[in-house]
Amino acid sequence: MANFQSNVNKNDKLTALIFILPAVLGTLIFIVIPVIFSFSLSFVNWDLLSPMSFAGLNNYREVLTDSSFLQVLINTFVFAISTSVFAVIIPLVLACILNNKIRGSNFYKTAYFLPFITPMIVIAIVWQWIFDPNIGLLNQLFHLNIKWLYDARFAMPALITVSVWKLIGYNMIIFLSGLSTINQEVLEAAKIDGANTWQTFKNVTVPLLSPTIFFVIVITTISSFQVFDLIYIMTEGGPDNSTMVMVYSIYKYAFEFFDIGKASAIAYILFAIIFVLVLAQWKLRKKIVYNETES
Repeated sequence: MANFQSNVNKNDKLTALIFILPAVLGTLIFIVIPVIFSFSLSFVNWDLLSPMSFAGLNNYREVLTDSSFLQVLINTFVFAISTSVFAVIIPLVLACILNNKIRGSNFYKTAYFLPFITPMIVIAIVWQWIFDPNIGLLNQLFHLNIKWLYDARFAMPALITVSVWKLIGYNMIIFLSGLSTINQEVLEAAKIDGANTWQTFKNVTVPLLSPTIFFVIVITTISSFQVFDLIYIMTEGGPDNSTMVMVYSIYKYAFEFFDIGKASAIAYILFAIIFVLVLAQWKLRKKIVYNETES
């Protein structure tokens, strides 16, 4: 009986191994090995044609001391923080409104979610036309004369607007899922105790929804720091580098300047920034998330 049980356990382990092997191989080949290889590239000089030469920390030193890198860093933080703030607050408000079962709520949910599933290239092309200074809908509708994507003062706000608009639907659906788990009896009790709509939202809904809010903040922050396609299609980092962010800078160093070492160095500087920010958010979760305990 013991031998039979042992054979069954071995067969189960073998079956499990066979099923997870493709996923493990895929992770190893397409994630782990490239990460290790790209990290090693940050310590070499390489233009994709000449032989590699060891550079030590020179790539990191040159990137961090480059006068233009500070602008890129500031642009990245401005874009990421602005997008994260508005792409959390606006969907949260909309989710609370739609959670009240207003007329046509299903239509509004679909309408808000459609931009998220629309390819970014389509969204960027449409918004390029909206922001066009000559025939754009925005200038024509409000009788403005603003060169949105060609003016350093307005290009970044325009990109932030598009990014937030695309993220609203996804974050709103997540908030709606979180709101559906809140016990309605708690909200009714707050109303019976005399709490108005704002007090109920601030003192009951937000604390109970805080785990969902924390999750949305984290994923939105990470995705905002990794923006690339929107910049690539709409502004290419211009005008005057006013929309140049770190991921697009990686692309330019790698495939326009053919400086693979510096491109890899910027990639790992970005990784370090995101890692520190997420770690800080995780450490602050006890103050952000209601009834959170240290794990």
